[in-house]
Amino acid sequence: MSSENLPQSPAQEPRKPRVAVVFGGRSSEHAISVVTAGAVLRSIDREKYDVLPIGITTDGRWALTADEPDRMAIADRTLPSVENLAESTEGGVVLSVDPSVREVLYTEPGSVPKALGEVDVVFPVLHGPYGEDGTLQGLLELSGVPYVGSGVLASAVGQDKEYMKRVFISFGLPVGPYEVIRPREWENDPSAAREKIVDFAGEHGWPLFIKPARGGSSMGITKVSDLSGLDAAIEEAQRHDPKILVESLLRGREIECGVLEFEDGPRASVPAEIPPVTSHDFYDFEAKYIDSAAGLVPAPLTEEQTAEVRRLAVEAFDAASCEGLVRADFFLLDSGEFVINEINTMPGFTPISMYPRMWQETGVSYPELVDLLIQAALRRPTGLR
Repeated sequence: MSSENLPQSPAQEPRKPRVAVVFGGRSSEHAISVVTAGAVLRSIDREKYDVLPIGITTDGRWALTADEPDRMAIADRTLPSVENLAESTEGGVVLSVDPSVREVLYTEPGSVPKALGEVDVVFPVLHGPYGEDGTLQGLLELSGVPYVGSGVLASAVGQDKEYMKRVFISFGLPVGPYEVIRPREWENDPSAAREKIVDFAGEHGWPLFIKPARGGSSMGITKVSDLSGLDAAIEEAQRHDPKILVESLLRGREIECGVLEFEDGPRASVPAEIPPVTSHDFYDFEAKYIDSAAGLVPAPLTEEQTAEVRRLAVEAFDAASCEGLVRADFFLLDSGEFVINEINTMPGFTPISMYPRMWQETGVSYPELVDLLIQAALRRPTGLR
């Protein structure tokens, strides 16, 4: 009998890659992560990918959440949370640390675990400690699941502003003056720690910025004009991180630039400028996310300045061994020199965030940006690379 006459099995369509969008988390940037996740979920091409939203509550429980991006936005100045999105107050999502098993399980007390299917790539949109700092990336490396963004080392360096600056200095990148107050210094001898800060101010001048060394979204930052406000500023910073970073005021323009990994390597977006915010003392959390301070995209720079800041942004990306994406923040000093302030390995991705706005102006739409990041993660193996 000819093979042509044999009964044929129906052809199976190839399974779409499954993307787990992980958001929320234990850091003080929990709500901004939820907002970011809503924007990402709204933009993922559902004809190309299957999606599994997983929220991490403020106490660290991995929860199955509804795929409802509209509930993840800031509404009437009220911030969203995973607790309000979770489908259960007790159920938990479990990701295996066995790299041969990519199946995700859902468990509830007294019930048989339910398989949620395999995950091909994780899109972690967590900000701050326990998500952006290499901890989650380490778990995903153990699990053998590809993920969007930088690996363990780059994520940790990008989160800790002290070591970020040390890396940049070692690569010859321009960095502004700073000082670090470690937890033990403040606990054992606060007078000596204050004197250290006063000496720094004597050299570089007031005002100073007191900030968490491992924070983001401008949370916990205080601008201090003299010694009288120092203790309160340190207390506020330590609500977010026991290690404190002290920075001098750099007089100039705030310039940002996005970096995105393409198949042929990282490229920089057109830069943006954060203009002075008259209703706020500086570009703080409320200015960024509540009052929607508008940045200028593209930044009004000369061609030479634009080329220079894009070059520095890619150099910073490479210096910290970043992958996927980075937003690099600079000061353009009155002297004409660019100084790098910091990088964010998982920058704000909300509809008003600067990173997607810069890429939109460069010619990459928000949905295209999300797709490029997922594709870059799928190309990249876990483990040493």
